[in-house]
Amino acid sequence: MSRNETISNVVGQIKKGSNDWLRTRSPEFAQFYWQAGYGIFSVSQSAIEEVREYIKNQPNHHRRVTFQEELRSFLERYEIGFDERYVWD
Repeated sequence: MSRNETISNVVGQIKKGSNDWLRTRSPEFAQFYWQAGYGIFSVSQSAIEEVREYIKNQPNHHRRVTFQEELRSFLERYEIGFDERYVWD
């Protein structure tokens, strides 16, 4: 990511590119869409393997804890203020 590029532009490019790619894979994805918002969090180099494992195991993980429950817990744990009216689509 260029230091001159805004995060919102990068996220927009990722969403558009992945959306276009996914829709060409199968008709079952024709109605796929991304939520309107996004969240950006940094990860230290030392935690990259842990994050990769987390991503790989997300389907199993989210059978136990919903995305909404997990994000609320994360934001509260790291004392990140949020307003529920603006977090969910």
